[in-house]
Amino acid sequence: MFTVARDFSFSYGHRLYRYEGKCRRLHGHNAEVRVEIGMDELDEHGMALDFVNLKEIVGRWIDEELDHRVFLASGDPLAKVLVEAGEPVVLLSGNPTAEQLAKTIFDYVASQGLNVRRVDFWETKNCHATYSR
Repeated sequence: MFTVARDFSFSYGHRLYRYEGKCRRLHGHNAEVRVEIGMDELDEHGMALDFVNLKEIVGRWIDEELDHRVFLASGDPLAKVLVEAGEPVVLLSGNPTAEQLAKTIFDYVASQGLNVRRVDFWETKNCHATYSR
């Protein structure tokens, strides 16, 4: 199997609802993401997947849908206040942890017909989560 990966970055805010640690407060991060694609065969150009295509598919979506958004759990009462104030909010079924965000990105990439193998998500330079199937 051949694998290729591309790194992306974006800024976001979040908080963990019904959590007792300091992350219960609204705060922000500069995320780093690595998306890895696997292919059994190379194309006629000798590529598993052109990095430009990966940037167009994933990078555009990250820029348009994730960058400078606030991620909240769907039951978080802060969501209603922020939406009413016109802020861009992304609701997740659970808390917007690094693990959940890695899975959210993985699911999107898979929905685009790409053979995604794993998504690595760095919330900070020292804190990292991976989602793979």
